[in-house]
Amino acid sequence: MTICTTEGLVLAGEYGTDEVTATVLPVDLPVNTWRTMSRLVVQVVAGDVLSVFARARVTNDTGRDRGEKGYTVGVGYHLWAYDVDDGKGANRTEKDWWRISSLNGDNVDRTRHHMPLHTDTLYRVPDDWPPGHRIVVVLRADAHSTAWVPGDTLTVDQSYGHMQVRRWTHPA
Repeated sequence: MTICTTEGLVLAGEYGTDEVTATVLPVDLPVNTWRTMSRLVVQVVAGDVLSVFARARVTNDTGRDRGEKGYTVGVGYHLWAYDVDDGKGANRTEKDWWRISSLNGDNVDRTRHHMPLHTDTLYRVPDDWPPGHRIVVVLRADAHSTAWVPGDTLTVDQSYGHMQVRRWTHPA
């Protein structure tokens, strides 16, 4: 069991955004076609603890444009991170990201229609974190169904997203 605490640390900053970067979540069969829902860039040092809260909402209208009743869609979502100052820029690959929260997921059918995504975590910045580098904390989601129809999407509701990061660090 891993235990993470802010004991002995001081609050060094609080960051927040209501910006939602995705407008749709494509529905497909694989469970690894992640989309970024929201993100925050945070200046950190090795040993910092980040307290992260994130929420978003998706809407299932699958099949509506075809006059069909639609189908149930599974949505997985997690908090991820990467080093924005690693020099990789546009060449960054999935291997350069790592998951920082527990696995989360739920199903949304057309009757339920709207599904909130909410998650939080405490994350300790690794001891070998490069000095001067910033971390990007990201809420990512994936929509999947065995009944999927190519081109179907879930709507990402733009006015329901928020991400907040509190940075705790060692006293100077």
